[in-house]
Amino acid sequence: MTEEELRVELGRRLRARRAAQGRTIALVAMQAGLSVPYVANLENGRGNPTLGSLHRLAAALDAPLSELLDEGTGSPWPAALPASLAEFSRGRRFQSEIRQLASSRDGDTAEIRHQLLTAMAAVPQSGRGLDELDWHRILDALVLVLRPR
Repeated sequence: MTEEELRVELGRRLRARRAAQGRTIALVAMQAGLSVPYVANLENGRGNPTLGSLHRLAAALDAPLSELLDEGTGSPWPAALPASLAEFSRGRRFQSEIRQLASSRDGDTAEIRHQLLTAMAAVPQSGRGLDELDWHRILDALVLVLRPR
């Protein structure tokens, strides 16, 4: 990968992670102690971030730094989540289920979160969209399938 491709991929990952959490650039920038234009430039594949800046962004996004820098081609997070799912994924129950599944499957919480969000985002939605109760039901079904027997 060229340096430019790495910057573009880093920006895509930062944006996808932030969007998956339903957060604004301003909020992430504030939590990382960085300026909004700086974070926006990074998301757009511009700039040359310092290791310290990347470390603070990873912490603000609750992501391992290695995930942001991995040269693999796989997407760590679904690119676009429905707003109601992004909000649901920040809830206590969703986080708890991730931890329980990770411990029961000897897995990484980031990978479990990715699997759940990818599966949940793939559920077809009616014209009205899905609400919190719908997401609870879908999570229940996925947990039953993923939990070891």
